[in-house]
Amino acid sequence: MGTRKEQLHLGAFIYYTGHHHAGWRHPDSGVEGMFDINFYRKLAQTAERGKFDMMFFADLLFVAGVDEAVAGMLEPITLLSALSAATEKIGLTATVSTTYNVPYNVARKISTLDHISGGRAGWNIVTSQQDIEALNYGIDKHPEHGLRYEMAREFVDAVTRLWDSWEDDALVLDRESGQFADGSKVRTVDFVGKWYKTRGPLNVPRSPQGYPVLIQAGSSGPGQDFAASTGEVIFTAQQSLEAAKTFYESVNSKLADYGRERGSMKIMPGLSPILGATVEEAQARYRQLQELIPRSAITGFLSAFLGIDLSGYSLDDQLPDIPDPVEKSNGMKSRVQLIMDMARSEQLSMLELGRRILGARGHMQFVGTPEQLADLMEHWFDEYGCDGFNIMPPVLPGGLDDFVDQVVPILQQRGLFREEYTGSTLREHLGLERPGIGHFRNKWASVQGAATDASANGSLVGSSNDAAIAGQ
Repeated sequence: MGTRKEQLHLGAFIYYTGHHHAGWRHPDSGVEGMFDINFYRKLAQTAERGKFDMMFFADLLFVAGVDEAVAGMLEPITLLSALSAATEKIGLTATVSTTYNVPYNVARKISTLDHISGGRAGWNIVTSQQDIEALNYGIDKHPEHGLRYEMAREFVDAVTRLWDSWEDDALVLDRESGQFADGSKVRTVDFVGKWYKTRGPLNVPRSPQGYPVLIQAGSSGPGQDFAASTGEVIFTAQQSLEAAKTFYESVNSKLADYGRERGSMKIMPGLSPILGATVEEAQARYRQLQELIPRSAITGFLSAFLGIDLSGYSLDDQLPDIPDPVEKSNGMKSRVQLIMDMARSEQLSMLELGRRILGARGHMQFVGTPEQLADLMEHWFDEYGCDGFNIMPPVLPGGLDDFVDQVVPILQQRGLFREEYTGSTLREHLGLERPGIGHFRNKWASVQGAATDASANGSLVGSSNDAAIAGQ
């Protein structure tokens, strides 16, 4: 093992039938089963066989490009609830948007998943991305980027207060006396914020983990601040070790502002591996996948993501000058910045750029042997570029099988990864503390005095002040 005493963490990121844009077209893809529970049950059991900390499902609230691209996905909390009965140890995490939900429903669903899985639930907190999602919810325009984070902070505050509405020992269940629960330990929330309002208490008792693990996926400035205040895992996209180390230090340096210690958040960049017994074999597999991406998909993707119509440009040319694409974006600003940096620094044609991004959706793509991949993972981990990786197989199910069968044993032999689970909950897998009542609020208050209760009814001192706490 290298220089770090702890072991790295692994998430199995499941997305359609693979993270490669055209992976569904590959002859080994399981696309015919993507709406079949048996497909996902086998994936979950494979990831658990590989001793992954968790499996993770993204979620999109719209359909686009059905002619050429995979579209449609099962609702993830429902799916993970079914998978909880087919697994025993692996964490079960999913994206749930704060923009198009209400706190009570989210608190109830994820707490329920934590109960029925025995403490294995995690919530990836996102703010959604596009106007097309807004239209599905009867809203004409997607909220502005900074506003979404302000709303998300308040949303998470409301959810955690609902999770706190039952103390751990509130249930009495005394048949003889007839007392079901101790009413003094089950309290209303009476949360009144700028954007959300909920009375409580939640109708689900406090779950095994206290809070399901809180995950955040934003890498922009507001996203990093949000993650530092409440996130326990952050999924990110980094293309180089230098960028990863900078991001790692940036996020960890913010933790003290919220009364948190280094190591209380696990940083896990995405990694999409294409493996072969030899480098030549891996490269052949890579070329096969890249050639499956339609040229029209590249033009459409870059136009939508960068906010400019590129249909009149040749894909063989470099990107035209785009004034302030990051500033103008109301979607994933950090991903737009990554695309622009990649295009300029490597002087890529739009064809090359599009294929690179669509090959792994902007995350790091590795092409090589299992031993070489283990070398890269160990180097990033030892150099504090990450605490682990979110593995993103380009084609499913085979890509996950390859990683579990070929890479995990090498990591285990080097002492970098567990050989058996030593705990039963996702928090135990990740080495995270179990939060007590008011966990994050108490930490903010101890450092800044900015998250105290306004009155006996428990509402925040102007919940809109949360944006200031987050540094937005």
